[in-house]
Amino acid sequence: MGNCCAGSGDAEPVPASSGDPSTRRAGASIKAGGASPSSAPAQNKPPAAIGPVLGRPMEDVRSIYTVGKELGRGQFGVTSLCTHKATGQKFACKTIAKRKLSTKEDVEDVRREVQIMYHLAGQPNIVELKGAYEDKQSVHLVMELCAGGELFDRIITKGKYTERAAASLLRTIVEIIHTCHSLGVIHRDLKPENFLLLSKEEDAPLKATDFGLSVFFKQGEVFKDIVGSAYYIAPEVLKRNYGPEADIWSVGVILYILLCGVPPFWAESEHGIFNSILRGQVDFTSDPWPRISPAAKDLVRKMLNSDPKKRISAYDVLNHAWIKEDGEAPDTPLDNAVMNRLKQFKAMNQFKKAALRVIAGCLSEEEIRGLKEMFKSMDSDNSGTITVDELRKGLGKQGTKLTEAEVEQLMEAADADGSGTIDYEEFITATMHMNRMDREEHLYTAFQYFDKDNSGYISKEELEQALREKGLLEDGRDIKEIVSEVDADNDGRIDYSEFVAMMRKGAPEGANPKKRRDVVL
Repeated sequence: MGNCCAGSGDAEPVPASSGDPSTRRAGASIKAGGASPSSAPAQNKPPAAIGPVLGRPMEDVRSIYTVGKELGRGQFGVTSLCTHKATGQKFACKTIAKRKLSTKEDVEDVRREVQIMYHLAGQPNIVELKGAYEDKQSVHLVMELCAGGELFDRIITKGKYTERAAASLLRTIVEIIHTCHSLGVIHRDLKPENFLLLSKEEDAPLKATDFGLSVFFKQGEVFKDIVGSAYYIAPEVLKRNYGPEADIWSVGVILYILLCGVPPFWAESEHGIFNSILRGQVDFTSDPWPRISPAAKDLVRKMLNSDPKKRISAYDVLNHAWIKEDGEAPDTPLDNAVMNRLKQFKAMNQFKKAALRVIAGCLSEEEIRGLKEMFKSMDSDNSGTITVDELRKGLGKQGTKLTEAEVEQLMEAADADGSGTIDYEEFITATMHMNRMDREEHLYTAFQYFDKDNSGYISKEELEQALREKGLLEDGRDIKEIVSEVDADNDGRIDYSEFVAMMRKGAPEGANPKKRRDVVL
């Protein structure tokens, strides 16, 4: 899929990572965070030089944003307040100096973080990164502004949380991890500093950030590099043999801290901390543990099980009695993100499905890398298509329990050409996040595909032709009926505003506030 749409990064979430060798050891890790807006499609300009980091035309972030005061400083970047010139909206811009990306691995880290943030875009409680820019000196990440600061600071202020408050917070954090894992991403650097609060309000939404050490993974894949931050590293990471279960350990450490105010594994030196983690002895005798409920202790033990094979999963954490004690948690955890997207796609009319297929063809490699990885992991025989059995097994590995009929329905929805399998393009179309429809250039490209005569309207005949081309014409479904669903002014044709309204109807997968790191306000 090529990049057939105009515009580069200013209307879409993208991040970059900091690939400092020191963060590959367990120590301070790199932080990213922020916010940003959408802007109109790029105007026609002379071709710009291709940036060596992001691999796309270089552009000046200052042509779109006014960059203001410094908000925070990390090892790789400086985060500044920035204002979108056209709208006046305030965001955070993290600037990474390219001279600090000294190795190919550093550059690859930046690219991978961009791909992962694209892949996770629009998910509830994950920081929204709207644009990535590269000029001669730097890579700039424009992200939403989270004015509430780090969860870490709030924990220090409070000392410790009540069980009810800790359960509520843990539920949000584990839902984030469940989403990441179901989308084939391991965070690898979970700690309170990497969760930001949208505002200073007591009930401000929480957002995960800093995906600089994150990786895509396939079921059964083993990682060997030691990354993360000392107190939160799982024992199997220190043994260089780990997978997504390492994230659950890190969150178990966060829960322990929420409940008693100190980390479970502590020493004067990094080496001492690692030895303590490898011993795996968790103290439940010191104050305040005798007063903490047995259910809370049971969950901490299950999350801090030194054997990753026996450690509780994100799915099961969300079903644990302690999480549900206050009645707020659902009886069953959320469907995984892929499942939600397939269900959403299934509910769309054929017109919208065809438009999404056009948009899918516009997405850059950067944007679809994560979905490509997921397709490959489900396509277990490497045939280039996903069968009903592979779809069932792929969703089942993510903890989704489906009836045979439900699997068949999802397969039928995604299988546009009726071949009985899902090919790569069909998978991307059915599972890409609906926030792609917030990009004006994508919507306009799709509209132009249907508007064959460039009249500014889509006629009944043009729609019928386009649906036939895409193999999406339903037998027995009158084209007039499809048009009438969208034709708000009843003039028998569809103009651009009516098309946009159809595409954006029910689009967001989860509109929820966001969060940022590396910025202290």
